[in-house]
Amino acid sequence: MMDRIYLPTLHWFAMKNPFTGSFGDFRYRIVPEVTMATPKEVDFENSSLSAQFWHGPFCYEKSTVEGESTFPLTEKGRNDLKEWLANSI
Repeated sequence: MMDRIYLPTLHWFAMKNPFTGSFGDFRYRIVPEVTMATPKEVDFENSSLSAQFWHGPFCYEKSTVEGESTFPLTEKGRNDLKEWLANSI
């Protein structure tokens, strides 16, 4: 199931971009909390990804969140997030 969950690269999240995705009626939303080490460098170790999921045909604002968790903004955190979402389908 993990191959059916798409997540953007760490760079996408490091630029403070949120992301929403879906697989069938499974929906998810990821919002980065980015801490800067310098004005131009992201402090990946102190940044995080907050994720939520729900089932149904509606957008985030019109749905009831069924699960939420936070992961570090690292490659391991991104992989753990993807696995968590895949196990929640």
